[in-house]
Amino acid sequence: MALSDGTTNHDQQDTSDLPRNAAEGPAEAGHFDNDFAEDASGKLATEQLPETTKQPFVSRKFSMVVAILVLAVVVGIAGALLAVVLMAVEHVALGYTESPELPGPFETDWRRRLISVFIGSCIAAVVWYFLRTYAKRVPSVRQALEGDEMPWWQTIVHDVLQICLCGTGMSIGREVAPRELGAMFAQKVTRVLHLHRNDVRTIVAISSGAGLAAVYNAPIAGAFYAIEILLVDVSATTVVMSFVCSAVAAWVASFIKGNHVFYVLGPMHTTFSPTILCFIIPAGIVCGICGALFRRGSYWAESHKTSGTRILFTLPAMGLATGLVAIYVPQVMGNGRATAQLGFTGGHVELWFAGLLGISFIVKATMTLLTIRFGASGGVLTPAIALGASMGCMLGILWMQVAGEDNMGAYALLGACALLSASQNAPIMAMSLVMEISQAPMNWYVPAVIICMLSVTTARWFTKHVLEPRAQRKAELLPQQILQK
Repeated sequence: MALSDGTTNHDQQDTSDLPRNAAEGPAEAGHFDNDFAEDASGKLATEQLPETTKQPFVSRKFSMVVAILVLAVVVGIAGALLAVVLMAVEHVALGYTESPELPGPFETDWRRRLISVFIGSCIAAVVWYFLRTYAKRVPSVRQALEGDEMPWWQTIVHDVLQICLCGTGMSIGREVAPRELGAMFAQKVTRVLHLHRNDVRTIVAISSGAGLAAVYNAPIAGAFYAIEILLVDVSATTVVMSFVCSAVAAWVASFIKGNHVFYVLGPMHTTFSPTILCFIIPAGIVCGICGALFRRGSYWAESHKTSGTRILFTLPAMGLATGLVAIYVPQVMGNGRATAQLGFTGGHVELWFAGLLGISFIVKATMTLLTIRFGASGGVLTPAIALGASMGCMLGILWMQVAGEDNMGAYALLGACALLSASQNAPIMAMSLVMEISQAPMNWYVPAVIICMLSVTTARWFTKHVLEPRAQRKAELLPQQILQK
């Protein structure tokens, strides 16, 4: 639906990124970054795409094939360029280039880290203030799926800003940007080809998944992001188009940004043992609860996000806080790769290292949620992987005191799969993403499947029987507290 003025959301109350089901809690599968932005009247603050009455060129099927192939190339190039922009910003702002060997700015002077993240947050605050106040609102991928139009230059500025903010060191994921670009390009291409709105919806979802595939070289995860989260459709046509588009996009992107392992796994056996299957039970339960809490926290951060002129103060303050915290915990900076690699490497088996991982877990989760709360837009996929790897490695160290099996890389791998599955409520996509970007041995898909199912089941039970009743009791007490005041 469109705003009453038809063009901008100026003078509207800024309640950006508020999930529709925030009160009820996250029951649906999928990502929630920048989802369901509404204006003060409760209407979606974006314009709807016109439903075309023109006939597609040549035929519907041919037009859809052309759209998928064109978008695969375009999105692949766009995803690769975003990765290049990230590396360029990191090099200029922090003096390093992100890699498995140096996943974070550990060798950068603390003063430079502080200045980088503070200046980056100040610039982002100003740009987002003007973008959200005076320009057409950039809808989420889910809104674009339902027909809300993604304005081209506003979307590009919004997405590049996310990448730059992540590159300067703010604790936020970078995977939303390529997905939004994929959705925006899909709307433009399908309009040229005169496709029906139902077909547009399918192609927007597939192109968005291809963006994820391109930036992480993860075609299976990109395809399942569209299939499992956005479309919830396993028809043969959807599955084939999703895999083709994601695979081609990842392949095209590899020519520009290279083809490298995103996470390097530490010591792990080529096959799993019965001990690992026993470890899965407590680890799956713990990661499921943590994933549910992180998902709920993310919804809270999105629904209470700073609006209006306050972002000019809150986001720079958050940048300053991040820089100060990074003096002692430098792995908190960025999209979570540094924190995750600390867990995946698992260089120590002593209990003190478990304490360090626990500190990294708490700090990363807190700073990521507060960054979103105080005005930033971005993802939580890679932060969730970081939390899962830290928790898995930490539980693995404790498990080793009982079982004695040194398999640190495997513990972190399974923890990352489990917590990401629970936080996204999408086990297939989550497992595929972690396994692809770490290039884990194929044999480990068996325990990964088991722990993902256990984690998601635990998260759903915990949400239904603990988090939702607690939120309901709080909602019932709120009117009484207001009357007492």
